[in-house]
Amino acid sequence: MRDKIVALTDNLSRTIVGKEKPIRLVIVALLSGGHALLEDVPGVGKTLLAKSLARSIHGRFQRVQCTPDLLPTDVTGTNIWNPNSREFEFLPGPVFANVLLADEINRATPRTQSALLEVMEEKQVTVDGQARRVPKPFFVIATQNPVESQGTFPLPEAQMDRFTISLSMGYPSETEELQMLQNQLQQVRVEELKPCISLEDVEELQRLTSLVKVTPSLQQYMLGIVRATRTDDDISLGVSPRGTAALQRATQAVAFLEERDYATPDDVKFIAPYVLSHRLIVANGRQPHAIMERLLRSQVVEPELMAA
Repeated sequence: MRDKIVALTDNLSRTIVGKEKPIRLVIVALLSGGHALLEDVPGVGKTLLAKSLARSIHGRFQRVQCTPDLLPTDVTGTNIWNPNSREFEFLPGPVFANVLLADEINRATPRTQSALLEVMEEKQVTVDGQARRVPKPFFVIATQNPVESQGTFPLPEAQMDRFTISLSMGYPSETEELQMLQNQLQQVRVEELKPCISLEDVEELQRLTSLVKVTPSLQQYMLGIVRATRTDDDISLGVSPRGTAALQRATQAVAFLEERDYATPDDVKFIAPYVLSHRLIVANGRQPHAIMERLLRSQVVEPELMAA
């Protein structure tokens, strides 16, 4: 299984230059059975990373380009009348895939955004009163530009809470941008990527990740971080219990990528800002990541936890 992760990382690195941390974080979201939100300015490789991941997994890939005129049924599917059989037939929407790319998700209206709430949490959609399961594994990777506001609809708290991890790509360094130009001349394109990991491999990796040991003392440490967000003066709304569970799953995935069968406080410290920051509603114009870093520094690691 370790070879599968290395192959997936190498495949993504062919098109995404110098972005080891974003690649690692997206893989953490995949292994934890959650979803990933890429927030950054245009042109830094958000969609490229999403498409590269989708092509690297040997499964069904669907892309939704979110626009204000997109309807919920354009995402979930709808029943249509078949004149030959004289009955309604279900026409599946793009959510019936293994990897769904919701590009520029904040350009869809709140009504359409809400169509993803059920499927991201329960892995099913309900159309005309009938629940339909989506394929396994199911992974949503969405992109949005947090700076531009014209023609966009901010994601509500319930939608943000569905994403296990939120991350930013950031601008490349001068060396990385030069390598990007060289790759362009060499015609390293995402369309040329070949699948390097099967759906069965993904499910097995997710199963093995769930077996990573998390001690009660480490769980108490995570609870201390989460509960601190609910009482901090700079935060109007803290992390929900769903966020607590996501933090534990993501911590297990980090430990698994480090080739360990147990999680440590360092795993929690590394992943907590990416799992918890986007779930906060901050006050007084504060920055969520800065608040999370402060809360992490304020939490004391018990000596027995360090020894473990």
